[in-house]
Amino acid sequence: MNTSNSLRSSRFSALVFGARVLLAATLAGTAAFTSGCVAVVAAAGAGAGVLWVRGAIETNVDSDIDRVYRASQQAVADLQFAKISERKSGLDADILARTALDKKIEIKLEKLGSATKVTIRVGLMGDQQMSLTILDRIKSHL
Repeated sequence: MNTSNSLRSSRFSALVFGARVLLAATLAGTAAFTSGCVAVVAAAGAGAGVLWVRGAIETNVDSDIDRVYRASQQAVADLQFAKISERKSGLDADILARTALDKKIEIKLEKLGSATKVTIRVGLMGDQQMSLTILDRIKSHL
């Protein structure tokens, strides 16, 4: 009788372990498919701390918002985007532009003390490579 209970216990343990492995694999697979929500971007020249968040890149730049705003305007001009609108206050800014293929470019700036948070979105779903190109161009003007 003891052997039978021991056998059942080990089968139950194996079943529970298998269920945990299956659950972990399912969660990992789900995370892989939804990794567009938040992922660290590792790109040469982009600098540390660049995040890909829901189709946009986000990073903090160690410059005041006025300087980053001017650098963003220069980047838009350098890349020959058609500037649609721009707005700026002492705490935030927004530049809206379009590419020659009519992709929407949005650059948002937010003051963080002496630093500035930069968010760049290209198109509806985001274009990571173009966003990084814009960020590199902004940084080149700082």
